[in-house]
Amino acid sequence: MCGIIGVTGTGPVTPRLIDSLKRLEYRGYDSAGVAALVDGVTERRRAQGKIRNLETVLAETPLNATVGIGHTRWATHGAPTTENAHPHKAGRVTLVHNGIIENFAELKAELAAEGHVFESQTDTEVVAHLLDRELAKSNDAIAAFKRVLDRLTGAYALAVLIDGEDEQILGARRGSPLVVGWGEDEMYLGSDALAVGPFTQQISYLEEGDYVVLNRAGARFFDSTGSEVERAVVQVSASSAMVEKGAYRHFMEKEIHEQPDSVQHTLSAYLDLVSGTARSQPVDFSKLDRVQIVACGTAFFAGQIGRYAFERLAGLPCDVEIASEFRYREPAVSPSTLAVAVSQSGETADTLACLTWCKAHGLKTAAIVNVHTSSMAREADVLWPTHAGPEIGVASTKAFTAQVAALLALAVAAGVARGRIDATREAELVKALFEAPRLISEALAMDADIRREVVELAKADDVLFLGRGAMYPLAMEGALKLKEISYIHAEGYAAGELKHGPIALIDEFTPTVALAPLDDVFEKTASNLQEVAARGGPVIMIAPAEAEAPHGASIRRIDAPDCHPLIAPLVYAVPMQLLAYYTAVQKGTDVDQPRNLAKSVTVE
Repeated sequence: MCGIIGVTGTGPVTPRLIDSLKRLEYRGYDSAGVAALVDGVTERRRAQGKIRNLETVLAETPLNATVGIGHTRWATHGAPTTENAHPHKAGRVTLVHNGIIENFAELKAELAAEGHVFESQTDTEVVAHLLDRELAKSNDAIAAFKRVLDRLTGAYALAVLIDGEDEQILGARRGSPLVVGWGEDEMYLGSDALAVGPFTQQISYLEEGDYVVLNRAGARFFDSTGSEVERAVVQVSASSAMVEKGAYRHFMEKEIHEQPDSVQHTLSAYLDLVSGTARSQPVDFSKLDRVQIVACGTAFFAGQIGRYAFERLAGLPCDVEIASEFRYREPAVSPSTLAVAVSQSGETADTLACLTWCKAHGLKTAAIVNVHTSSMAREADVLWPTHAGPEIGVASTKAFTAQVAALLALAVAAGVARGRIDATREAELVKALFEAPRLISEALAMDADIRREVVELAKADDVLFLGRGAMYPLAMEGALKLKEISYIHAEGYAAGELKHGPIALIDEFTPTVALAPLDDVFEKTASNLQEVAARGGPVIMIAPAEAEAPHGASIRRIDAPDCHPLIAPLVYAVPMQLLAYYTAVQKGTDVDQPRNLAKSVTVE
């Protein structure tokens, strides 16, 4: 979730560290810092809050060096203060860290008993003290680093400077991604390809348990046993131009408007419009008896929408579970189950751990990810990529609809493979899916109507979202979006559950947002809205213009494009996202980097 950058070369390092950290701001953070080797001794500069605060510190006390590391922190252990900001220093050792050291309390007690004094509340500082102690026993930095890594339990990506090692940066990963970038007379270490993207597109991925030693001439890789190994150098395309807002006010706004293209690109990977067919997949759906989807947050809701499609179109039972719960409940699985991990980053710690667990239990695995070189993409037996392009806003928009698009297309392919969909029906569904980008564009034109509604919505303390069928998980996703960026409490419910409890919350101050496409349950949804209106609750009904709204003075409507029921989740996602976006703008919150959130959650 945090950003790491390290550079060892010949030119001034501080501007390059800052440039990279700015490109990682989208991940979410609450403090930032850099460290550099100045005449063989490490100096640090840190600041609470945004990178601009760190730049102010550097303007007052510059760092003139050619080797350094930088970090943006999202607080886990200890408050978001300057003292808790990375890099952390102990004796000769200065380092930054992503992840959580689970046995830090035990290690800290051990070190404190030996006289070590700590200046922060973080788990990270413990690693610095541990390595400094090992260096005192022998001056072999690589061997000392390996001894430290063997003591750590939990997840980490580390970048380390050692006083006296003027050109050298050490790195290690377990459960949190780390990459090496290759330059000319210069080397880089980063939390992902985007971190090193401003400098190089030649990278090597550290495998699980790897550690690495960099100097400006190259890199030496070691696996978890300490054996020196080779890691392939691959070409990536982390173009710096792709992370600019352009004419948009926020990245989130830009990414909402990119959805016609991102959905089109994703669907084209799975469907052939010319022949009206679903492309064959490296999975024989006819041999499966179940699909098990694991995901977190927005990806979990995408998976739930996919469940409706797999079961309705393919007759294939599909379970969807929150990844953080799945592996801890000792689930019963069978070899004929396909485990599908869904993640934007492909690095989500809980989801990645589930993928590893499923493989260890003999399941065939697949990954639906937007970062095609991510840990999940490499770990899974089958990669099902989405093609949303870099998503910078913390609250997912285009990655979500790309995930839904991929799942819907795969459900069609599964239906064909299992003999549930004939050629005529297949052509109809493929055509409907390819209509989604056009209808998403039409939904984007609802902008003015949505702006009208957010003036009152922004005054609410609580909002309910209702939907039936695939609109139910979309209602939960709409509620999540509103919570994430406007900080208004919101909940999504199945509309039929209204009378089983949530209706107690209805009053004149609690708006209800209803997703009501003209499908086979529209009349039932309208009936539920009538129950809300009868109690004076304000309703924002999103439905096609030809759909007859229930009577009630408190019911307002936003006309949405009419569409095939299969693609309704793609089309209706747009007004959900725009409602959240404009409400957050109305309230003046930080849309792209909402408080307490991070883009890539690489801790459990």
